[in-house]
Amino acid sequence: MKVSFPSHSLPLISFATVLCCAPFAESADTGFSTKENPHGVDVLVNGQPFASYVIDQANKPYLWPVFGPTGKAMTRAFPMQEVPEESKAQRDHPHHRGITFGHEDAAGSATWPERLSYEKPLKAGEEPKPEDPRIAKLGRIQHVSFTLKADAEHAVIEEHCNHVDSAGKRLFTEDRRLTFRATASTRTIDFDQDFHATEGEVRFEDRKDAGLSIRVPSSMAVDTPSGGHIINSNKVMDKDAWAKSAKWCDYYGPVEGEVLGIAFFNHPSSYRYPTPWHVRTYGLFTANPFGSKSLDNTLPEAPTVVPAGGTLKLRHRFVFHKGDAESAHLEEAFAAYAAETK
Repeated sequence: MKVSFPSHSLPLISFATVLCCAPFAESADTGFSTKENPHGVDVLVNGQPFASYVIDQANKPYLWPVFGPTGKAMTRAFPMQEVPEESKAQRDHPHHRGITFGHEDAAGSATWPERLSYEKPLKAGEEPKPEDPRIAKLGRIQHVSFTLKADAEHAVIEEHCNHVDSAGKRLFTEDRRLTFRATASTRTIDFDQDFHATEGEVRFEDRKDAGLSIRVPSSMAVDTPSGGHIINSNKVMDKDAWAKSAKWCDYYGPVEGEVLGIAFFNHPSSYRYPTPWHVRTYGLFTANPFGSKSLDNTLPEAPTVVPAGGTLKLRHRFVFHKGDAESAHLEEAFAAYAAETK
């Protein structure tokens, strides 16, 4: 497999109107480097692609592609690319883009779905249909500015975002910090988010479709014939892991002839730790602290309200590892993560 950033798959849209001035680090043969591109930022380690952060191709930023410790792609290609390895049946939910955050109803606006979620291509001779009314509720997580850092040990993308409604009105703001690290057997991304109620009280409704997500490679999904697996820190597996709270969850399975995995850690300082996992056997993998009754009918409705001037904090780590959950020693890795000040 040729490992490269597939920038040719993205439409050529001017970047000058959305990207502010930021430090630039040239590609290096050792250590980490960052490089701005027409659609965001590429992160490299030892001169090889690690991840690309895309800010202008959907209603929210996302990481795609993301490459694991052996150079294999660790997210589904669709909808950014259509590849033969992914069947038509696996090209579902076009809003499941790589690694991204969204919420179905935050301050009355939806960033989990996007226009592609509700628009379907017209068949030959078919008359256009009225616009789906849900499109009117779509909001955006709007990139404002970057600060980029890179050295021998890690790379960091610090981003300021505005969460806006369909008319562009700012609802609240977010500061996120993405930290990239690598060892011989793992690659990790810390995804730290602070949501600020800058415009007044912010209400996050109790919704199933909300939180920080990754869409795993299609070959890894439990539902595929190749047979991947899900396991959480309480040893609950596969479909039974859905909506269960746990300090970490792991999705592992075959990727281009290797068994690889994606461990998803929830830091003890994060809101509503330990989080429920909206993790599906078809490949969606989401940490959703906003869900209560929407994930379990036996629980009460539990919206999240951030008072004016307040901040809500989410802290997570993705660990891209070789082998299954046991061989990756995830309990030890989580203990080290949990001991960090976040």
